[in-house]
Amino acid sequence: MTKSADMASLRRRADEVSGLLKTLSHSNRLLIACDLTDGEKGVSDIEKATGVPQPHLSRELARLREAGLITARRESKNVYYSIADDRLSYLIDALCAAFAPGTKPRRTKRKAR
Repeated sequence: MTKSADMASLRRRADEVSGLLKTLSHSNRLLIACDLTDGEKGVSDIEKATGVPQPHLSRELARLREAGLITARRESKNVYYSIADDRLSYLIDALCAAFAPGTKPRRTKRKAR
């Protein structure tokens, strides 16, 4: 693909990419996304790992869910969250590589999109 074709493709998807980056621009949502790349977790586990207090955690989980980036599964009284969009995992891997050189990608097996 030529450079002009690459730019045309990027231009068509720029709003989508921008929206994803805006959603992750809050530090708590970024921490939650990073934590969930390790796999499905319950609210108390996410709270413990990220240090985000429960009221804030609930708000940020709802925002990530509304954006379609994570999904929730209820089991009895517990709610478990996981990554719903593999693009989020790819992005988190890239951020780790850029800001924490030497770290390995968290998820090694991804389903095809």
